[in-house]
Amino acid sequence: MSFKLRPYRSPDFSQEHFVNAPDAVFVEAEKDFVAPDNYHASTIYPEYFKIGGVWRLAEESRMDCVVILEPDGRLEIREFRHIKKGDAVCVGRTEDGSEGIYVHSTGFYDAKSHSDAFAFRQSRSRETAFSVDYNSLYELLEHDRQHGHIVWVLGPAVAFDYDSRNAMAKLIENGYVHALMAGNALATHDLEAAYKRTALGQHIYTQSSDHNGHYNHIDTINRVRRSGSIPAFIEDEHISDGIIYSCVKNNVPFVLCGSIRDDGPLPEVYANVYEGQEAMRACIRKATTVITMATALHSIATGNMTPSFRVMPDGSVREVYFYCVDVAEFAVNKLADRGSLAAKGIVTNAQDFVVNIAKGLGLSID
Repeated sequence: MSFKLRPYRSPDFSQEHFVNAPDAVFVEAEKDFVAPDNYHASTIYPEYFKIGGVWRLAEESRMDCVVILEPDGRLEIREFRHIKKGDAVCVGRTEDGSEGIYVHSTGFYDAKSHSDAFAFRQSRSRETAFSVDYNSLYELLEHDRQHGHIVWVLGPAVAFDYDSRNAMAKLIENGYVHALMAGNALATHDLEAAYKRTALGQHIYTQSSDHNGHYNHIDTINRVRRSGSIPAFIEDEHISDGIIYSCVKNNVPFVLCGSIRDDGPLPEVYANVYEGQEAMRACIRKATTVITMATALHSIATGNMTPSFRVMPDGSVREVYFYCVDVAEFAVNKLADRGSLAAKGIVTNAQDFVVNIAKGLGLSID
């Protein structure tokens, strides 16, 4: 594989308008959870703030948060619900440097690329040819398996099919998954498949419906709760296959966030939405590649907390790659509508997608 990250080009802060720009202004929050008037809301892009005459990058960014100057001089990106009275919050809404705030949206811009002012088929739809995307993904996953942190966000459809479930398990076992995020349904139906060989009562291979199969996922949840945890259930019931089993076996962390419609839920599912969001963001803070599949709400939630860049341990800045895979154009395009402009959509059946990825990486899914 010959994958190469696009180089990051820092702003040239020797330019006159940066040199002459004032320091960014920070105003104390008057009460918990409330930002000062004219607060600056962060974006997905690298953002620099002039402090003491020096332009500094805010690390671990997230869209729609505030920027706080900590007493020790660190810049922290924080959700509004974490604002405390007395926090020094950045204010100013111009992003060109004139208020000491600069949003650098072209850091990974490829000067060789260009597009015509008018061209057909520039959006990503069911008519788009995604062969180049697949080839790029194979190379990216090989690269980030060793040099990055790959996070997958899955909807339950991946567990409904024998081949896609096996393919996802193989990706986990072979190091192409460093963290997994999903809802109660994905884990429930994957464990149901291991326990009952069905997903929502249908056999995962033949798709035939079991008699009283509508009980199967509830029976599975009930049995997991009797064991007390997913790992205990896997041991008690001698579970030996599947997505969640592979995560447990290979020590791959998973975050399961609940919703108002959940059955059960499973013991590991976060019932409190903000606790779940904190757990998701902890995963995303490390992510260099994110792939979301067949889950519009989880995809958008993940997109909203994923910046376009990551500051690596050695201080270098690299691009974060974000793919959204769904059979509906609505889902993949809605991310861009919600501000996740770096997300790339692939309109296809998620089950076919994960099988193709596994095969393209040379993994046997039999």
